Amino acid sequence: MLQLVVATRNKKKLAEIKSILKGLDLDLVSLEVYPDAPRVIENGKTFQENAIKKAVKLARFTGKLCLGEDSGLAVQALNGAPGIYSARFSGRDKSDLKNNQKLLKLLVGLPLTKRKAFYYCAVALADKAGLIGVVEGSCVGRIAYAPQGSAGFGYDPLFYIPKYKKTFAQLGEKIKHKMSHRYFGLTKAKRIIQKYIVKQSAN
Repeated sequence: MLQLVVATRNKKKLAEIKSILKGLDLDLVSLEVYPDAPRVIENGKTFQENAIKKAVKLARFTGKLCLGEDSGLAVQALNGAPGIYSARFSGRDKSDLKNNQKLLKLLVGLPLTKRKAFYYCAVALADKAGLIGVVEGSCVGRIAYAPQGSAGFGYDPLFYIPKYKKTFAQLGEKIKHKMSHRYFGLTKAKRIIQKYIVKQSAN
């Protein structure tokens, strides 16, 4: 069975990726299996650049098919911030809670109509020979006035979907995984992986 290494140590992110990629004939693992893997400095200017960096560097190290994913939140009223800095928005002692608190503070006083936001996701695939492909996905919503719900991670408790009148954290995996930025990005990546598996089987 082909091994796919997901370039993350984030267990919640890995679980979400596994859920969306289910059905593929893959041994899907995270960097927990490769404790000596080099740290990838995410200094790209776009989500795509960071995703490619992760996939290529770790494919070179492991010799396996690797998936690099970079995602984040872009708030219209903040000129696209936190953007590529989403995970470390609150500084050195970052945490999901601190990131959410900082975001709410910056949006104090703004009505829901002025709180438009986008979740973006870039997914890159590479093997030891180099980059295979890169795709993107996005989802539009609003930033809620306060955290709501306990599912998901990151900015999910604040990412409000007007259609459902709930945040991602309230909607839970069943609905979120059919409409999220990561769902759209990974669904495109799934097609690339399927072709790769067929090609490898033929060799």
